[in-house]
Amino acid sequence: MILTVTLNTALDVTYTVDALVPHTSHRVGDVTERPGGKGLNVARVLGALGHESVVTGFAGGHTGDVLRGLLAPLAPRDALVPVAGNTRRTLAVTDRSTGDTTQFNEPGPQVSPDEWAAFLRTYEELVDAADAVALCGSLPPGIHVGAYAELVRIARAAAVPVLLDTSGEPLRRGIAARPDLVKPNAEELARLTGSREPSRAAGDARRRGAHAVVASLGPEGLLAVTPQGLWRAAPPAAVRGNPTGAGDSAVAGLLSALAEGLEWPERLARAVALSTATVLAPAAGEFDAAAYAQLLPRVTVEPYTPTP
Repeated sequence: MILTVTLNTALDVTYTVDALVPHTSHRVGDVTERPGGKGLNVARVLGALGHESVVTGFAGGHTGDVLRGLLAPLAPRDALVPVAGNTRRTLAVTDRSTGDTTQFNEPGPQVSPDEWAAFLRTYEELVDAADAVALCGSLPPGIHVGAYAELVRIARAAAVPVLLDTSGEPLRRGIAARPDLVKPNAEELARLTGSREPSRAAGDARRRGAHAVVASLGPEGLLAVTPQGLWRAAPPAAVRGNPTGAGDSAVAGLLSALAEGLEWPERLARAVALSTATVLAPAAGEFDAAAYAQLLPRVTVEPYTPTP
């Protein structure tokens, strides 16, 4: 079982319009709702790949009820912890004329000390049965900035591999707790290390405590700095579409390949193919299975030598 943690879950709402024009009214063509937040997106992709997964984090209020109702028929098992506040929503507006997407993210609910304590009890029980853990996304109000570092240490004490996918100060503190893998994007790495050269920044992140670093380079693919070497993985061509959840699909690819015992080049190829297939899917947090099957053998993975 793979455990995914989403402390700031969301109800993802996607609108599709013919053309997004500021300062005008729009007629919405399609509307979709999905249970969202990084870890829930990861778990859905893991389920589609045939892996058992459990989701935990927080859900509350009317939006939380809707989210859990949408989650119920899906593959991931729901172990979300209730909170008094209302789960946030995210709104993605996709422009058919360009293929681009505009995103609006609400703040999350305030989490009390008692609610955090209840989550920790749930998390510790689930970690004991997990083969791997993914800690994903932002922190809702009320959660201390070292929360992910605390969760990394709990997983490491249980000898369970842990992946961290967050940003800012939670990433900085989480890396110091020595996670097995971190997956920032290039901008998050630059803010963390002060370097805008991805391989240098990823190497710096490893020295700060991460066992391996996989940096997302957007449409250019992934850069991996690991104890077994450095690799660049790239899709066969750039694509346009809805990027919501693409990074989460990459995390699912990395975790599923780790659980299957695949080597780094195969992990990276799966992550890039899933990420690209997610951009091509019409709804946030989903991936196009046919596109994934076509993309996987065409992903380029090569050893990488940094420029001096």
